[in-house]
Amino acid sequence: MTLYKKIQIISYPDSLGKNLQELHYALNRYFAKAAGGVHILPFYPSSADRGFAPVTYYEVDPAFGTWKDIELINDDYDLIFDFMVNHISRQSKYFTDFLENGHHSEFADFFLSLSKLDPDGQVRGEDLEKVYTRKPRPPFQEIQRPDGSLETLWCSFDFEQIDVDIKSPKTRELFRDFLIFLSRKRPSFIRMDAIAYTTVEIGTNCFFLEPEIWDILETLNGFVSPFGVSILPEVHAHYSYQLKLAEKGYWVYDFSLPMLVLHTLYHHTNKRLLHWLKICPRRQVTTLDSHDGIGVVDVEDLMSPEEIDKTINGLYEKGSNVKPRYSSAEYQNLDIYQVNCTYYSALECNDDSYIAARTIQFFTPGIPQVYYVGLLAGENDISLVEETKNGRDINRHNFHLDEIHDEIQKPVVQRLIKLMEFRNHYPAFDGELTIENSPESQLILTYTLGQYSCTATIDLFDYSSKIKYFDEQTNNFRLFTA
Repeated sequence: MTLYKKIQIISYPDSLGKNLQELHYALNRYFAKAAGGVHILPFYPSSADRGFAPVTYYEVDPAFGTWKDIELINDDYDLIFDFMVNHISRQSKYFTDFLENGHHSEFADFFLSLSKLDPDGQVRGEDLEKVYTRKPRPPFQEIQRPDGSLETLWCSFDFEQIDVDIKSPKTRELFRDFLIFLSRKRPSFIRMDAIAYTTVEIGTNCFFLEPEIWDILETLNGFVSPFGVSILPEVHAHYSYQLKLAEKGYWVYDFSLPMLVLHTLYHHTNKRLLHWLKICPRRQVTTLDSHDGIGVVDVEDLMSPEEIDKTINGLYEKGSNVKPRYSSAEYQNLDIYQVNCTYYSALECNDDSYIAARTIQFFTPGIPQVYYVGLLAGENDISLVEETKNGRDINRHNFHLDEIHDEIQKPVVQRLIKLMEFRNHYPAFDGELTIENSPESQLILTYTLGQYSCTATIDLFDYSSKIKYFDEQTNNFRLFTA
C-alpha cells in the first residue's frame, strides 16, 4: 500500500504537544505505524477562528515553529495544508491597505464590496432570504475608514474573515502566488476550505453556483497540479454536492458518514449505511470527527427527517453531558447544521461501540482521517467549553506530551492503534470493496486484491468487530480482533 492511501491524523499544530516539534515527536513515538499522513490544521499567522482567518500564507506562526518543522514532518508523513478560498483576515496587509486607501489601494479589487454585486450597494430582503448561510445574521458587514467613509463588504463568516472577490484578476494573481508557494512545500493535498461560498450573485443562494464553481476549481487546480498536488474541495452541504465533484474527478469529503454511523449503531440497522456505501464516491476522504461539529445537513435525503431527529436526540441523550445549548449562540457557535460532541462521547464512551465505528470507517472507500481527540478516545471537555463559552471547544482539548503518554495507555486507544496499523499495512485495502449479504443487524464488508482478502463482520447489537483475513505467511485465513 502506498503512503498516499494510509490513515491520516487531523491535528492543530498545538494539539498533540504545544508546537510542531512536539507534534512530530508525538507522531513518531506513538503513531508511526498507525498514521501515514497528517492534516495539520492552519498553522499560518491568523487573527481568529483558530487559524482559519489567515494573515498570510507565506509564514508559519512563530508560536508553532517554522517551515523547517513542516518540512521535517513531511519527510515522515503525507501532509494536507489548508487554503481559505473565500476569505482572508481583516488584519492582513491586503485588507489594512484597502481600509486605509479605499479604492486607490492596489488590493481594492481583492475584496467583494456590495457595490460590485448590486448597483445600489444593497441586498433586498427577498434576496437575502435566498442566501445559503450557516450564520443567523446577514452575510455582510459595514467598515469605516480612517476618513470616516463607510463601505459594506460581503462577509460570510466571522467579523475577522473578510470575503474576497474570486472573479477579480487581482484575487487570481494573489491566489496563484499563494498556491504555488504552498505547493512547493510538497503537501499531497491542499484543502480548499469554504470553496462553495466563493460564488456570490444576488438573487441566488450564493453557494456552489454552476457553472462558475467549475471554472474556479479548474483555476485553483491548475495552480497546484504542476507540483503533483491535489486539491480537496471542502463542502458541507447535501451529499449530492460530493457526487457532483466526484463526477468531475475531484477528491471529496465523506461528511455523511458520521451521522450515518451513529444512526447505524444507535438503532441497530444497516439499511441507510449500506445504501450510502453503494453510491458514495471512491476517491474520498472519510471522517467521523473533525475540528468542527458532527454534520447534520450532509445526510439530508440519505436519512429521513424522522431518523435525523431521532439520531440527534439520541446524541444528546448518550453524549456524555453534551447539551443543545453548546451548539447555540450562547456558546458562540452559530453553525445551525452541526452538533458539538466528541465521537467517543457520542457513543456513550463505550469501547466496543467506538471500535465498531472506526472499523466501519476504515472499511468505507477512501482515505480515512482520525481527528486527534478521537485518536485518544477523548471525552467531551465540559470544563473547557464552560470556561471559554465556545461550543466547539468541547471537542478541542489540547493534549500536552505527558497527557498523551497517559492517554495512550487506555485499552480503547491501544485497540484503535492496533486497528489503524492493520488498515495501513494490509494490501487488500488497495483493492475493491464487496458488500456482503447480511441480516439488518450486521455489517459484512470485504476488501479483495489478488490473493489478499479481509472481511469485517460487525454486530450492531453487541458492537463486536471481527476481521478475517488471508495471511500469506501461513497460506491460511486468520482472525484479527481489535
